[in-house]
Amino acid sequence: ITLGSMVPILILALRRGPRIGVFAGSVFGLVQLFLGGYWFTIIQVLLDYPVAFACLGLAGFFRKSPMVGVAVAVAARFVCHFVSGVVFFGEYAPPELGPVVYSAIYNGSYMLPELVISVAVVYLLIKRGILEYSL
Repeated sequence: ITLGSMVPILILALRRGPRIGVFAGSVFGLVQLFLGGYWFTIIQVLLDYPVAFACLGLAGFFRKSPMVGVAVAVAARFVCHFVSGVVFFGEYAPPELGPVVYSAIYNGSYMLPELVISVAVVYLLIKRGILEYSL
């Protein structure tokens, strides 16, 4: 769990739109990969890094409802990690849980706090007038 590491991409998407947000997110995902990511297959790498972080740019489609945009973007990122977890890391799941529940618990354990932190930070930035929205 990080303290708002997704917020800069979310803000960029909210300010400049989804095209720039998706591009910035995918670049950020590649940087994360090269700074210590896990590489098993090309599809797993794409799902866990550039595609997952590119999803943060989806917030740009919700410029009039930024909190909804943050929630949709983080949920989309969760889906990428969830699918990757089921397909590529399911073999590590305890037999009593199975890959689907294991992936949901594992990825949800850090994505849900990230969602709460990101919503709170973006909300505070809007309230301070930094994002030029009215709530």
